[in-house]
Amino acid sequence: MTETTTAPAVSGAAHATEVDIRIEDDATPLVRLIGRTLRDAARAGHALPAPQESAATVAIRSHDTPQAATITFSGGAVDVSSGVLVEPDATLTVDLNARFASAAEPSGDADLAAGALLALSPPVPDWRTAAEHFWNAARSVPGIPDMLIAVTEGPEGLEQVVLGEGPTHYLIAGAPETLAGVFSGADDLLAVLSSGVLGIQGTLSQLSVMIGASWKVRYDV
Repeated sequence: MTETTTAPAVSGAAHATEVDIRIEDDATPLVRLIGRTLRDAARAGHALPAPQESAATVAIRSHDTPQAATITFSGGAVDVSSGVLVEPDATLTVDLNARFASAAEPSGDADLAAGALLALSPPVPDWRTAAEHFWNAARSVPGIPDMLIAVTEGPEGLEQVVLGEGPTHYLIAGAPETLAGVFSGADDLLAVLSSGVLGIQGTLSQLSVMIGASWKVRYDV
């Protein structure tokens, strides 16, 4: 395991513990997505399953693709690996383009399944904070426009955040929750665009670069 994040885990108990969230070498996109989501949850103080006295495994399966991964909770550590190589204690079938929303009835240990599902659904940050996080991560991507403009409709009219400066820019417009989901990596930019709830202004080549930047944030690469 080469990528580790140590963060507080919150459970129903009155105390908090430290937890290492680790992913395997050469991790698949699904493993990276799960790892990044659990790290976000831990950093936000979102509930993670309480430390286990013995290793407990949860299989995560995509509802519409062959992708699968295993989360192992053991002591103060959480390990994420590709595939399902052992009989899991619980299985979740989820929609990867809907923030790990359950797509079928969980099987196995109901409490463990519920805890894992909760851990995979941390709240997204404010859209402005998410935009800044996105820009900090994406500005090093080759071909990224000089400026990112995010626009939304607020209670007092149009609101916008302008990040960077220079002659080229890319504009993304949508509801605050939509922008927060895309910029935080909780939602896939291409999937959101396909749903028609996001507006963009820029060239096709810029769109290609922005999709790559969104994957960088979504999969924490």
